[in-house]
Amino acid sequence: MEQLICRPKLYQFENAKAFAEAFSVGENDLILTNRYLYEPFFGELSLRAQLLYQEEFGMGEPTDTMVDALIRAASEKSFRRLIAIGGGTVIDIAKVLAVAGDRNVDELYEKKDSLAKTVPLILIPTTCGTGSEVTNLSIINRTRLGVKMGLASEALYADYAVLIPQLLTRLPLSVFAPSSIDALVHAVESALSPKATAYTRLLSERAMELLIGGFQGLVRDGLDRLPERVGDFLIASNMAGLAFGTAGCGAVHALSYPLGGAYHVPHGESNYALFTGVLRKYREKKDDGALHWLNEKLAGLLDCTPDTAYKSLEKLLNQILPKKALHEYGVKPEELEAFTDSVLATQGRLMANNFTPLTRDDLLDIYQNLF
Repeated sequence: MEQLICRPKLYQFENAKAFAEAFSVGENDLILTNRYLYEPFFGELSLRAQLLYQEEFGMGEPTDTMVDALIRAASEKSFRRLIAIGGGTVIDIAKVLAVAGDRNVDELYEKKDSLAKTVPLILIPTTCGTGSEVTNLSIINRTRLGVKMGLASEALYADYAVLIPQLLTRLPLSVFAPSSIDALVHAVESALSPKATAYTRLLSERAMELLIGGFQGLVRDGLDRLPERVGDFLIASNMAGLAFGTAGCGAVHALSYPLGGAYHVPHGESNYALFTGVLRKYREKKDDGALHWLNEKLAGLLDCTPDTAYKSLEKLLNQILPKKALHEYGVKPEELEAFTDSVLATQGRLMANNFTPLTRDDLLDIYQNLF
């Protein structure tokens, strides 16, 4: 059994200039990024690298049509290295560009077992949530099929993952809130996974400590103090990414994908909508082992009893991002069974990582309780 997967070499730099100098960024590099991120931190460096701005090809999370357009644009350029600077959307797209060649998204999913990287890939996260810089997974909303699906391949691992806390100092609360809660979900789900190891649990536990402690500090001192704390959140997100890159995520992510795909809810927010509902179902079915450890850990961090840990956690997180019931996103009662069947049909990879097996009735009950 693999104990810890860490394919990319991991670097950290104080600022954008230090990274650009250490990696000799130049004309043979293609940078995929967002203009609002690149110009404040890299613009004055006068780098000669080629640029693609993701927002010029579509807004929001990655869709098959957006990624197909970027594949075509990248194929028209000559470059020897691909650098992604951005949030989960940019990083997930860059992983695909590094293996795509002239194939579209549908073809890549069909050939996922034979993908090969065509250029070295450097991933630089500018949010503190996905941990995607150290995983081999890209999440794409396949609009032609009406579902979000993960594309997983050994070829999607970056060659280098680079942490630059400076790039998060302008992170708006509207982006920070769902992304950082997503990191907490990664830490928790990977800790509960049957694939968890002593090494991944160590990373999950430390990530939870940093994230919950950071949330508590922001609530105590004010959300405007976020720029002072982004370094800890970035490291916690990376640790959680390493943990779930080995151990995997489970039902929270699986159940969130129909909501995100159908109603365009940001990934971290859709995870939060399902988070404690899944934990409560686990506890209802099997309140021992890793879940008992988690409840004791949360109780210690939140200064509450294990029985009230989920309620206390929601109380804290609601001060960062208010939780919504599913109906508040527009979900209709008659859609819940379709959501359930979609999870069973398309999310087997994730459901295999559940703390305890969940039946169709269990999944439907979770959706109905959160409706």
